[in-house]
Amino acid sequence: MYINPKLQDIRYEIRGALQQTADEMQKRGEAVLHLNIGNPASFGFRAPADLLHTYIDCLTETQGYSDSRGLLSARLAITEYCKNKGMAPYSPDAVYTGNGVSEMILMSMQALLEDGDEVLVPAPDYPLWTAAVRLAGGRAVHYLCDEDAGWNPDLQDMERKITRRTRGIVIINPNNPTGALYPAGVLAEIGTLARRHGLILLSDEIYDRLVLDGNTHTATAAAAPDVPVICYNGLSKSHLLTGFRCGWICLCGDWSRHEGFIRGMDLLASLRLCSNVPSQAIIPAALANDAAMQALLAPGGRIFRQRQAVCNALGKLSGVSFCTPQAGFYIFPKIDLRAYPIGDDIQFATRLLTQEKILITPGTGFNWTAPDHFRIVFLPEAAQLTDAVARIGKVLESFA
Repeated sequence: MYINPKLQDIRYEIRGALQQTADEMQKRGEAVLHLNIGNPASFGFRAPADLLHTYIDCLTETQGYSDSRGLLSARLAITEYCKNKGMAPYSPDAVYTGNGVSEMILMSMQALLEDGDEVLVPAPDYPLWTAAVRLAGGRAVHYLCDEDAGWNPDLQDMERKITRRTRGIVIINPNNPTGALYPAGVLAEIGTLARRHGLILLSDEIYDRLVLDGNTHTATAAAAPDVPVICYNGLSKSHLLTGFRCGWICLCGDWSRHEGFIRGMDLLASLRLCSNVPSQAIIPAALANDAAMQALLAPGGRIFRQRQAVCNALGKLSGVSFCTPQAGFYIFPKIDLRAYPIGDDIQFATRLLTQEKILITPGTGFNWTAPDHFRIVFLPEAAQLTDAVARIGKVLESFA
């Protein structure tokens, strides 16, 4: 079967072949527990009722196109949100709304890269980043994140991989798939690298309002205020609105040497006309109130309990270790390959799916080279997670 060469090496295992197998199983009437996708609605989470009412109320006023960048009211609210986090977008014109952060990642890579340009992307990464770089004609160069250091970026490895073709560094903070939350000092050091080499920082902060244990998220643009930073954010996770496709980017720092990028973004935004206007219209109300999510994350809240349950259950498995996630919906356990000599993590995930009806994403799906990790989404209820992890352990034992 012919496939466009541009797509030949593109992978997205989160919704890849394993998902297709799960779909076929469900068509046969088999119940599958989906621990592969962070889709809160699938597990009974619902957006705040007052936000949904705001959405309904604005429908009659949002039937036409907006400005290509987005509604001014939305861009003003995003600008104010950024300023409150110590970031400095130069004006509402530095904000572009999108149909989810995914669209903004793809658009920004198209605006930034020429064929052969390089972008440093973390390993493990959210695989859309690697795909977006390649689709734009660039080369994704993966720098390591250090599990022994709580999955913080390995700054020496990062600097070793900078070349004359490097255009930018991707930072995913809070991190997907690991749940790591980067300290301000680490972000400042990355800013120093970017400043020294004349690079743009691409900071994916979609989980910045999903921080646990009383920790605080530091924005990359606040840690490196003079460096050109593209901050990616949205409402999908923090307000449980994944289907509304509401995301944005904000340009912070000094963009005087990158006016071509801005012209490119203006063109691309115009070509797709605008993003979903009703979703834009609720941004001011949403950014003014995330109390519902904060209650879920607080001790005793549902997400807090579910993280505790998955950590407790994993802690009982021999030959499995993990870093406790500090933010988000994900945990990225490590398998001791001496105890379980798994040569192919897709084979492990396939066996788990066919035998135990549990769908996970193998670690190699996040551009992690060794077959020794997998990602669990901890959105199901605590008891369901406890049972699922026990069944994961059962399949691991079959590899011993």
